[in-house]
Amino acid sequence: MRPEKEKRLFEEAPVFKAILSLALPSVIGQIILVIYNMADTFFVGLTGSDAMITAVTVCMPAFMFLSAISNLFGVGGASVISRSLGKNDCQRAKHAAAFAFWGCLAVTALYSLGVFLLMDPFINLLGGGAQAVHSSARAYMTVTVVLGGLATGINTLLSHLVRAEGRSLQAGLGIALGGILNIALDPLFMFVILPAGQEALGAGIATTVANFIATAYYAVLIFCRRKSFVLSVKPKKAMFASAIPKDIVSAGIPACLMTLCENISYAILDNLMAAYGIAVQAGMGVAKKVNMLAHCTVRGVAQGVLPLIGYSYACGNRRRMRHTVMISAAISVTVSTLCMAVCLLLAPELVGLFIQSESESLTYGAAFLRIVCIGAPFSACAYTVISFFQAVGQGGKSLVLALLRKGVLDIPLMFVLRNLIPIYGLVAATPIADILCCAAAMVLILVFFKKHAFLGQSHAKRHPQETGAERELTKTLPTAG
Repeated sequence: MRPEKEKRLFEEAPVFKAILSLALPSVIGQIILVIYNMADTFFVGLTGSDAMITAVTVCMPAFMFLSAISNLFGVGGASVISRSLGKNDCQRAKHAAAFAFWGCLAVTALYSLGVFLLMDPFINLLGGGAQAVHSSARAYMTVTVVLGGLATGINTLLSHLVRAEGRSLQAGLGIALGGILNIALDPLFMFVILPAGQEALGAGIATTVANFIATAYYAVLIFCRRKSFVLSVKPKKAMFASAIPKDIVSAGIPACLMTLCENISYAILDNLMAAYGIAVQAGMGVAKKVNMLAHCTVRGVAQGVLPLIGYSYACGNRRRMRHTVMISAAISVTVSTLCMAVCLLLAPELVGLFIQSESESLTYGAAFLRIVCIGAPFSACAYTVISFFQAVGQGGKSLVLALLRKGVLDIPLMFVLRNLIPIYGLVAATPIADILCCAAAMVLILVFFKKHAFLGQSHAKRHPQETGAERELTKTLPTAG
């Protein structure tokens, strides 16, 4: 049976309150993830070695590919679970969770094995060919991707599945636990346990240990609450029935490809930057880390409200769904605009937190940050629309936007702009692609709303589940179209 508390949150709570309840823990968890990513760079930066900073940077696409796998099964599973619950089909939700878990486990294991077998050429492909960079990158990747890949992948997956049935606080606690432990363990392994020169390896060990503990937290949570949880990881033949694999994969592929293409894009950028020297690579690596704050906040909001959108869509409460999209989009764009303003005003100071000395890499990092941050509000808008299409099972539209955001637009732009504006043209490709993707997203969602008559609904036609608080909110929101 579906717990009444979560059911009331999805069906009866005022939209803004429901968004805060679902999104706030997710946002906090994502912010902590950003902080621990920054902590790795901060502590490595204390060594004063651009080569060490670059080593950790070039490994990020390989490490983040684990997130692409988790998003394939996690976002896809969350979409199917929330829509199944909206139709009061708890058994389908349970089987979807089981398929997502075992699918993620199998694919992650295969990826970690592949990285182990092809590690050296893989690192060189990512831009870690320089001898000073390669050895540190190899140590970091061995620990985080080969040995710790399963813990990282399952940790992220379970956060999606727990959140899908309305338990955003418990999902956020797991993410926060991993991040806080990583921050605490970084200096211990980097500067106390391991000898000087092994800081990249220490950062990798801290990350892996933290992810194992976070995964253990989710395992204990699911076991202790197994009677009240809808989700289950027990394998059954039914998890292959009712088109569950197809629905999970079709909803999850856009999220997977978005993360994958994002990392391919970053890998190509790092590779092209390598031609200009380690100082340029280090500056770009730090700029990307600082700019992650806006992106991860948006991702937290989108992941938090995805179950509410999918649930409202499935049970026919389209007005509640539309309000959820509008309010979450407004929150995301506002936060990302504030982040952009701070980065524009304080770029040298922000980059200086990670590059300690006055150096060429600090100068490049500040300039790069001011360029990439311009795309933040546009990326927020596009990401909200992508998440909306994932939630309602419109995988094709979500896929188109995901590929436009990373891959189709920015990679060709890198090659064109680097010839027009060396170094800085490579960086400018990202915000330009964000702006173009945002425009495409607005066209697609307006067409979708118009086609399904969401924009033309009169205030007199209300869903029977709509609450008085929502009716009051409706009066304050403009009706598009």
